[in-house]
Amino acid sequence: MESGAAEFLDTRTALKSPLAIRLMGVEGVTGVFYGPDFVTIYSVLMEFFSSGQALFKSEEDRDSAGPQDTVILDTDSETVAMIKELLETRVRPSVMEDGGDIEYRGFTEEGLVQVKLKGSCRGCSSSSVTLKSGIERMLMHYIPEVKGVEQVLDQEEEIAINEFEKLESRLGHEDAGRTLAV
Repeated sequence: MESGAAEFLDTRTALKSPLAIRLMGVEGVTGVFYGPDFVTIYSVLMEFFSSGQALFKSEEDRDSAGPQDTVILDTDSETVAMIKELLETRVRPSVMEDGGDIEYRGFTEEGLVQVKLKGSCRGCSSSSVTLKSGIERMLMHYIPEVKGVEQVLDQEEEIAINEFEKLESRLGHEDAGRTLAV
């Protein structure tokens, strides 16, 4: 909202806003509040935290729920162990502050650290700068074997990007055709 605020405490009042009605359709959401630069959703989340329940049933469940990509294995080389340690202790906390995460995917014979950006970092326009200027520079500084960092995509992501590029190409040709016909 440009100014003011709006609150929707039930589906009847939410009918005035397409976003609010969709959010109210999510199980557990009981209210939506818009402000000038935020949306607040009241839901099961608030009830859960106010109940005092633990997030996990046991310490074992907690340990196994976190990222496993940077767990140092007996089979990891000293270089890979150092990479994982830096990613876990230095990189991941910084990336998480911006609503994202980073996943270690491998270390090639050519000295490239392969990572996957997740969350808000995945589609962020400055992610390539973060990858090259921040992560790559730090890893290369502390670990001489590292020659670079590259982002890897899952097969589904690669297919989606290729299909999107095809669509953009077709739309570009259609627009060009309209421009010529005018």
